[in-house]
Amino acid sequence: MSLSSRDKKVRSIILIEGSANLAVLLIKVMVGITTGSLAVISDAVHSLTDLANNIVAWFVIRLSIMPADREHPYGHRKFETLAVFGLAALLTVLAFEVALQAIRREPVAIASGTTELLMMLLVLTINTVVATWQRHWARKLQSDILLADANHTFSDVLITTTVIAGWQLSAMGYYWLDQACALGVSALILYLAFGLFKRALPILADEFAIDPEDLRATTLSVKGVKRVTRTRSRWMGSERAVDMVITVDPTLSTEDAHAITDAIEALLEEKFSVKDISIHVEPE
Repeated sequence: MSLSSRDKKVRSIILIEGSANLAVLLIKVMVGITTGSLAVISDAVHSLTDLANNIVAWFVIRLSIMPADREHPYGHRKFETLAVFGLAALLTVLAFEVALQAIRREPVAIASGTTELLMMLLVLTINTVVATWQRHWARKLQSDILLADANHTFSDVLITTTVIAGWQLSAMGYYWLDQACALGVSALILYLAFGLFKRALPILADEFAIDPEDLRATTLSVKGVKRVTRTRSRWMGSERAVDMVITVDPTLSTEDAHAITDAIEALLEEKFSVKDISIHVEPE
């Protein structure tokens, strides 16, 4: 699948997920207002961030597929990673806000009803289906932003399950459980944010994408390469980039030296799926 087709598919998936998140948000708001449950309302706020993330991600992917230009000579793929980082930051703020609301709120009577319970079970079903479907496409398309979104949606399943249990028990008279569930939602959101930070920060900080020793050994296996004096690799969104300096026999012609670099590029592309490769050749 070409990059343009892949990105178009990713945008379509995000659009469908955004529609599902909008439906889930509206259901949670109605149930939260009707029952007065802080846990359900907190879960609705969480869904609002999901929807906002879908909107941002859709625009970011459109931006990331733009070709390299004067200001962005390596392309715009890191905007995808930046969106993952932004989502993690947003979730961190949300987690602390939910926790503060749960701690400050006085215990109040919580209502429950068959209709509201069925609506929340519908939310649970929607999230489960969307998370499974999105994770399948994230792996198939090798999309970090889709995988982050899929993991996020799967966490919604766990959060909503906890919220439903706490809401039902608090409606039976255990009012403190509603606040406890809201704190649980906060902890789960914070854990999810930590996972997203772990995924995004190494890329934004230009941590190596390929082990330098593996890269050096693979390059030295190409006939004609004398030494590898520098190897560097990094992630650009979901793609790897490599630049290196090699030495060759000083008596080689430019054409022969170029043939060696072609052989290295073909090997690196085959073994490490590298598309962006820059090789500087020096005489030994």
